[in-house]
Amino acid sequence: MTPQSTLMIAAPVSSGRENALGALLATLNRRPGEADPDNPLVPFGQFGQLHMARFTLLYARTNDDIRAHGVRPRPWPPTLVFIADVDGDTDRFLAELCLRAGDGLRQIFSHCRDFDAGYDDLLPWMRRRNRRPAASYVNWRGRSVQQVREEEALACFVRRHLAATQGESDDARAVHGRLREAVLEEVAELRLRLSPAAPTPAGWWLGNLVHLLAIPLAGLLLLPLLLLLAPLYLWRLRQLERSDPENTRPPEPQHLQALLAVEDFDVTNHFNVFGQVKPGLLRLLTIKAGLLLLDYTSRHIYRRGYLTRIRTIHFAHWVLLDGNARVYFASNYDGSAESYMDDFINKVAWGLNLVFSNGIGYPRTRFLLKGGAEHEGNYKATLRRNQLPSESWYKAYPGLTAVDLARNHQIRAVLEEARPGEQVLRDWVGLL
Repeated sequence: MTPQSTLMIAAPVSSGRENALGALLATLNRRPGEADPDNPLVPFGQFGQLHMARFTLLYARTNDDIRAHGVRPRPWPPTLVFIADVDGDTDRFLAELCLRAGDGLRQIFSHCRDFDAGYDDLLPWMRRRNRRPAASYVNWRGRSVQQVREEEALACFVRRHLAATQGESDDARAVHGRLREAVLEEVAELRLRLSPAAPTPAGWWLGNLVHLLAIPLAGLLLLPLLLLLAPLYLWRLRQLERSDPENTRPPEPQHLQALLAVEDFDVTNHFNVFGQVKPGLLRLLTIKAGLLLLDYTSRHIYRRGYLTRIRTIHFAHWVLLDGNARVYFASNYDGSAESYMDDFINKVAWGLNLVFSNGIGYPRTRFLLKGGAEHEGNYKATLRRNQLPSESWYKAYPGLTAVDLARNHQIRAVLEEARPGEQVLRDWVGLL
């Protein structure tokens, strides 16, 4: 299995250079916000391990909202963020990125405050600014870009072959036999390629096992203390929930139009939300605990196509910034923004509340889990106010949803079986 990893380079933009940087990043695109894979600055299409990437300018648009808590806003300079979701190790990808796109990256990062990287210094400069997410989600851990492309080519061949053999027996086992024979011939003639899964790196496997066991063990060791403190925690939490100010004003029309201008060019969209963590130690501990739980379940439970009951997310990351005073959420999802927000509201509102209720302006919750996102209009208004567009966004397999990827993989898996069971065959024919 080839594990996926993410990197996020964050660097403050030099004062007065934001517009020039935005204009430069726009040259990466073939449509508003959507990158040309062959653009001359950062040719994303040349990187076979790259699933998705984005350049985003993080502005603290709602910075003054913290005044409602009696706290003076902290300054936040506009910050350039580059996120990449890749197969394998990020260090190897970064090295290749600097080799293939070094000149373009220097043009881009020259707009940042402390950029002084020459030809030999770009890689260490980027490594120093790599921010580790507090939580990450991968739709299907181990599914590589190469696998996605090979299985889509297989699915296209299957569709063509079925269209050419209409009128022949439609018995499930007969269809399977014909297709399997045809696919084996295509593979033998090198017209199709179905690469076997790569071995899982030993270091990653061991680290994942340690993580799987260490978090529950730490929880068990701390359980007596947590039980002792739970009544005090819940009492104080409920006090804050009753008094924390909400900010459910809708986004300004101009801001909403800027968001809509870069949405729905593909079946997949990109999402950025940047906000502030509510002041106080209790809120900080709560959001950190929530993100720890989210990261653990995403890593060990929700790793085969579902985040609880949601199937539309390809990658998602939650990053604490500015000394844990701010949280940045970045995701890649299928469908429209409205359907995406509705998915969360209808299927996992409690999960949203667990993390985002610790953000300033979020609709009020009850004991973290109830309320909050259940107030649909207020939740959507808050989310849109804190949402930011990406300046440039890349996807290695446009036109394919997460459901498409799962279907293509299942088509392949059954074709590789010589004698699948009857129920497996019936389900498989339904996929065709």
